[in-house]
Amino acid sequence: MELLTDTQWSELYASCTTSALHLELRDVYAVPDEVERIKAWRSRELTEADDREWWASWLAMTREMTARGVDMRRARIVSEPVSEYIHYEWETTRNPEGGEQVRWLPRHHAVALSVPPVDFWLFDDHLVLLNHFTGDGQWFGNEQSEDPELVARYHAAFESVWRLGTPHSEYRPALK
Repeated sequence: MELLTDTQWSELYASCTTSALHLELRDVYAVPDEVERIKAWRSRELTEADDREWWASWLAMTREMTARGVDMRRARIVSEPVSEYIHYEWETTRNPEGGEQVRWLPRHHAVALSVPPVDFWLFDDHLVLLNHFTGDGQWFGNEQSEDPELVARYHAAFESVWRLGTPHSEYRPALK
């Protein structure tokens, strides 16, 4: 298992030609670049300008990808009532501004689905990138596979979540 560098991530996105599908399953992520943002959001000190600056590079990349025809979709399975992190994530999601579609699926609506136990990206229907996290949400590593059986299973799992998910613009999370 490895932890991809920013350059390796950039290369994956740049080489993508048809689709980039992402499934998120956790209720808490403790990734370093969001720790201060969450504190600012919690205290209502996260400004519109700070938020736009934080999103700028992601939105530029997704605009470029979708402009060249890449289907970018992200599905999130979440517990309800949502955790503070998911509330923050929902409230600050700007992905659609860059052309990346986002859907939300409450976990209790996903019980009949066969879903992998880890977050993943599926690039161009041939590369699965597994994202491993520790129990408290720290990024642990990545694992890649081009095994056609695994790709097919993960693609089917993503599409099953996508079909049941609610588009970001329509989703309202149940809060505590």
